[in-house]
Amino acid sequence: MKIITLCGSTKFKQQFEQTNAFLTLQGNIVISLAFFEQSEGFDITEEQAELLGNLHFRKIDLSDEIFVIDVNGYIGSSTKREIEYAKDKGKTIRYYSAASNARPAQ
Repeated sequence: MKIITLCGSTKFKQQFEQTNAFLTLQGNIVISLAFFEQSEGFDITEEQAELLGNLHFRKIDLSDEIFVIDVNGYIGSSTKREIEYAKDKGKTIRYYSAASNARPAQ
């Protein structure tokens, strides 16, 4: 059993939900996002964006690895920072686009 934090753009809500279910059914503890501001049309302040970013770093601290939801290879600036943070912390990093055997069918 691993603890896995999902990282990626909040516009990929469906892929987050599918991946969360898939990894959970493999016996992992999956940490995801609180909400999907881009997919759901939430407006957040700059302060809230910074708070959410810091919370996500703490989620990465708790994890054995991160799983990057990089649909069509897309990785935004926040996700890039999370990947670098995870690398600095020695976490395993897997990618949705590269892990065809570790992601749900679309």
